[in-house]
Amino acid sequence: MASGSTKAILAAMFANLGIAIAKFAAYVFTSSSSMLAESIHSVADTSNQALLLLGGHRARKHATAEHPFGYGRERYFWSFVVALVLFTLGGLFAIYEGWHKLGEEGHGVSNAGWAIGVLALGIVLEGASFRTAVKESRPLKGPASWWEFIRHSRTPELPVVLLEDLGALMGLVLALVGVSAATITGDSRWDAYGTIAIGVLLVIIATVLVFEMKSLLIGESAREPIRRKIVEAIEGTEGMGVVLDLRTQHVGPDQLLVGAEVELDPGLDTDEVAAAIDCAEARIREAVPIAEMIYIEPEIPDENDAGLALEE
Repeated sequence: MASGSTKAILAAMFANLGIAIAKFAAYVFTSSSSMLAESIHSVADTSNQALLLLGGHRARKHATAEHPFGYGRERYFWSFVVALVLFTLGGLFAIYEGWHKLGEEGHGVSNAGWAIGVLALGIVLEGASFRTAVKESRPLKGPASWWEFIRHSRTPELPVVLLEDLGALMGLVLALVGVSAATITGDSRWDAYGTIAIGVLLVIIATVLVFEMKSLLIGESAREPIRRKIVEAIEGTEGMGVVLDLRTQHVGPDQLLVGAEVELDPGLDTDEVAAAIDCAEARIREAVPIAEMIYIEPEIPDENDAGLALEE
């Protein structure tokens, strides 16, 4: 796992752990459903960051006979689990708690100062965590928009942390609005509405992550700039002709499988074909360092067939 991803994950994990403890303390004093939902949300986020670190650790295992392409997809799998945890433990629990609160008789929120103080602290800590995630993501994002980065990034941890931190900040604001409105009006339903809004927000974020991680688990190709570099590296090799077919697949964020069918010069003998393939593979790895597994299938055209094709 890249150092930037690890730094963003650790920043989010420690921030969420501290916020979770403070939120639970505030819930004990206020009995606010918004605070309970936010407490569970922070616990879920803390466990999620631990799962991302676990995925990064397991992805470093060496390839085996049973898994010849290595364990790079462990990072995709654990990111998928994170999305499911966020959906169930965070989103669905908050919706249930808010719905349950609506059916109760209540008058405002007790000791609201505790809740407001903790929520304000949470906004500061989550803001710092979100800033770290943004900073570490910028080099990978490049000129793309943030939505394009989340949709197309082959590195799962940073989009996950970005959306989690953004959801946490928005959830804190919703909780603050709910608690404040319940305190001012003396109507606890505002607290319940805030809780339900937090749940809906988390379900939306988790759904986006589920679909993105599912796509990575199934297997996504390299992005167009990388595919173009591979084609240029092959066709720029002496003895190599046109790339007839190119297929790539990420077997991990930092591991790329490359398969290419390439037309070779018809005059090459066996040794020259082998040398051309070796040279092409070296050029690909120089241009795209994550291309760890490369398979080139040579196609030597028949001169007579080529002539007929030109005449047609």
